Amino acid sequence: MSLLLLLWPLALIQRPEAESPLWARRSLILLISVLTLRYLYWRCTASLNLDSSVSTSLSSLLLLAESWLLITGLLPLWLAWRRFLDRRREAQKRHQDWQASEWRPHVDILVPTYGEPLAVLQRTLLGCTQQSYAHTSVLVLDDSGREEVKRLAKRLGCRYLHRPERRHAKAGNLNAGLGRCDGELVAVFDADFIPQHRFLERSIGFLLDPDVALLQTPQSFINADPVMRNLRMESWLLPDEESFYRWIEPVRDGWGAVVCAGTAFVVRRHALDGIGGFIEGALSEDYVTGIALRAQGWKLQYLQQKLSAGLAAESMEDFVQQRQRWANGTLQSLGLTHGPLRAHGLSPGQRLAYLEGVVHWLNNLPRLVLMLMPLSYGLFGIAPILLDQRAIIDLMLPLWGTVLLSIGWLNRNSRSALLTELTGWVLTVPLVVSLICNVLGASVGFRVTPKHRQRSQGGWAWFLALPLIVLSLFNLANLLGLVQKLWLEGWGELGPLQLGLVWAGLNLLGTLIALRACWNPPQTDPAPWLSLDHEAEVIDSGGHRHPCRITAISESGVELGFAKEVPPLIHGSQLHWTAAVPPLPLVILQIQERRAGLDWGNLSEPQRHSLIRWLFCSDGVWPDRRPRREVLGLLVLLKRLLCGGSAPQAFNRSLVPRRS
Repeated sequence: MSLLLLLWPLALIQRPEAESPLWARRSLILLISVLTLRYLYWRCTASLNLDSSVSTSLSSLLLLAESWLLITGLLPLWLAWRRFLDRRREAQKRHQDWQASEWRPHVDILVPTYGEPLAVLQRTLLGCTQQSYAHTSVLVLDDSGREEVKRLAKRLGCRYLHRPERRHAKAGNLNAGLGRCDGELVAVFDADFIPQHRFLERSIGFLLDPDVALLQTPQSFINADPVMRNLRMESWLLPDEESFYRWIEPVRDGWGAVVCAGTAFVVRRHALDGIGGFIEGALSEDYVTGIALRAQGWKLQYLQQKLSAGLAAESMEDFVQQRQRWANGTLQSLGLTHGPLRAHGLSPGQRLAYLEGVVHWLNNLPRLVLMLMPLSYGLFGIAPILLDQRAIIDLMLPLWGTVLLSIGWLNRNSRSALLTELTGWVLTVPLVVSLICNVLGASVGFRVTPKHRQRSQGGWAWFLALPLIVLSLFNLANLLGLVQKLWLEGWGELGPLQLGLVWAGLNLLGTLIALRACWNPPQTDPAPWLSLDHEAEVIDSGGHRHPCRITAISESGVELGFAKEVPPLIHGSQLHWTAAVPPLPLVILQIQERRAGLDWGNLSEPQRHSLIRWLFCSDGVWPDRRPRREVLGLLVLLKRLLCGGSAPQAFNRSLVPRRS
């Protein structure tokens, strides 16, 4: 029976999600739900340790945490019962309908900035000012009041606005910008988010429907997040946000409950005016503004096309603090008039879809309980769950086996079953701290995530590492205690002690890997590097052309592969690979067999601008990646844990894939 239950999900997920019928997804949702309820019934009736008051308390706490996670885990699955929308299929028709119409609205592009480096802001402004759609104006909303930003805006043909009083953070800045423009549509890009050349052309058609207030597009990233980079797992892990933009947003779109993500969206000005502009007083002004629009009866839609890309956090400290800010903002929204609990005009399904985002952050508390509970086996001699071999085979294995086998397919290949949980190991403790602070009314305010910073040497994120060191030491002591007890009492058949041993071992492994991710390697070159395979040729000063292939490229340099040995590269050599970028001068950095690592020479402003536009603003360059074979990924991860990984350097860069 257990074997049949494990084979059923395998039979359902043989085809890619996009080709599979709706009944397959619903069958899998029903199967997981039945297995979950069956497991919870057993947990409530036959697995509690009631021998003493301490064992009863621990056993009940574990049951409560496990039940919460299992039941809330069913919520996104049941939201996916509906046929969710993939608007990529209708994008072409919307575009054609718009082209056939005479509607050519003026679009005000707002770029709020507060202290971001000029190199970061310049990329975004180059993307905004070079849109294929002509009826636009770009407003740089500078809350830092920097003279150099004003000069950059003027040089690139943008309007500049600095408000005298910096109130209500990003929402206040955006509203100040709204007061200085009158376009029919408004597009918003964070200072580090670079739109592609045809962003507006591909988006405006959806607002041809007069009932649509907002179109949200995915967030993609031009650099690896710190978990991926610090573990040197860039080619194995997917960004933490992929699951949200490829699974959760399409599901919510099916319920009419799209989440506004704060950047890379287009909104109707009339709709914004109807709710008083961007909602001020909210830490997550984007999330709350979207709910306010939906509550007024407007439609919010989601187009799953990567039409822009930005910068992920560059250190573990910044990564975690960014997530803490998101958690605080989402939790704070519960008490706001336009939040998911109090907003009027939402259907029950829409309210539930919005609240699912709140549940995501609350889940860190029971997750911490599961991280700590194995300590009860070795340190206290108490088994918080009573089970035997039959319960493991008949109840636990079918449920967890089905979930692990099907999770990637259900999430539309946006995450893997186990590797994706690495981020949770790092985030759980600090997010629980944020949750407690929020309950006590001590949540933090808005803070811009630092970008484009150099680090001459590596260092630990100590405020993250110290709790993980303590957990690792406790887990090690717990594991040794269990081994000693099993050694003395005999290993016997599979039971509570054996489960505790496995659980403690996995916990120790998880905390050690999370600890390894808290080491930030040096970053001497803050420019994002992209991997690709593109034909090119080196042109020397004598006019000779040497064919090669670009394997990695950035604003600071390029890495080339040659079919034979690297030709002599002398002063005056240039690289040519596309008509969109003039030949660029090269400076030798490192030669290795058939590979050459090169810096760009002294680039003129037009050369640098054309390079940036080709790198980041070309159409369709950001792929939807699929998880690689997870077993191999786990082996690579263990190797990284035992042997470490080298810091990014020539021929071993931290790379993000780009289509050629």
